[in-house]
Amino acid sequence: MMRYLRYTILLIASVFWAAGLSGTVSHWLYEQGVIADDYRYGDLYRLSALPQFKQPQPTCPASNRASDTAATHLYLLGDSFTEPERISRNDFSVSHFQRIKWDFPQRVQLDSTRRNVLLIESVERHLREHLSRPVREVMIETDTTQTPTEPLAWYQRVYHDFHREDVEERLESALFSQDWAFWFKEKKASLTQGWFDRVSTGVSVSRNRQAIFLHSDADSSVMQSSFSPLTNRDVDAVVDSLNATAAYYRQAGFDAVYLSIIPNKISILESERGSYNRLIERVQQHPRLQVPVVNVYDAYRQNPQSSYLKGDTHWTCEGRATWLALVRQKLGV
Repeated sequence: MMRYLRYTILLIASVFWAAGLSGTVSHWLYEQGVIADDYRYGDLYRLSALPQFKQPQPTCPASNRASDTAATHLYLLGDSFTEPERISRNDFSVSHFQRIKWDFPQRVQLDSTRRNVLLIESVERHLREHLSRPVREVMIETDTTQTPTEPLAWYQRVYHDFHREDVEERLESALFSQDWAFWFKEKKASLTQGWFDRVSTGVSVSRNRQAIFLHSDADSSVMQSSFSPLTNRDVDAVVDSLNATAAYYRQAGFDAVYLSIIPNKISILESERGSYNRLIERVQQHPRLQVPVVNVYDAYRQNPQSSYLKGDTHWTCEGRATWLALVRQKLGV
């Protein structure tokens, strides 16, 4: 009996260890209900476990605007704000929509009979990183069937599926993603904040304690922060990179290239916390900028409390709707 118990425990431990290493295994366990989505209450709640910022992720109303006869094909180079769970073809009056993720180049084939539009979307904290080099994530092919991607051998697929970095974080997600684990984390986080006025090192609470942010957004010593030093030369470099990127893609066949910078949450809710570097304004108002801008910054400043989720770095359904309305108006989609 003890031998079978040991084997059972070993098997369960092996499965969870594999989930920490393999995306395929963890996804399968998620589908079986063994692992829960530990981002379901927001990424900032996940980091902090502070119960006052616990908020279920909302389901925003569908747009149902896509049309097979629309004249525009829209390509979107973006980050987590425009993931498929948040933004899709149905949100635009287009006949084709393709999203490309930063740092994951993807081939596209443009249709010369349609209006081809590229929207470059970046959250404020990563803008300088994204534009520190030539942007080539969107790889244009005249005929993608002529240069098909070679299928990986089985051992290559296994190698790419197993991730040796950040195993500890993935194991924690696999083992402690259920509500019972969150309950214990909340108790610990509440005691730590109440007794010692300390929170997780990954987050920072606003001075009025009504909002929570990524610590990197508040820490002026890191480049992603809204308060990091930003010289005019730094801004010039971003603008020059944007102009060069837009010129490259227009020459490659795009009819138009647009830019959308989504503000850091702290830039909207607590910009007075430090010396705000005004990256978005300085880029968008730069006299040399040759890229049309979808200006969501001013709109969010007018409605700060309703733009961002309580326990997440991302927008509310209202904030999302605001961004979509501005994109549709500017791009004509």
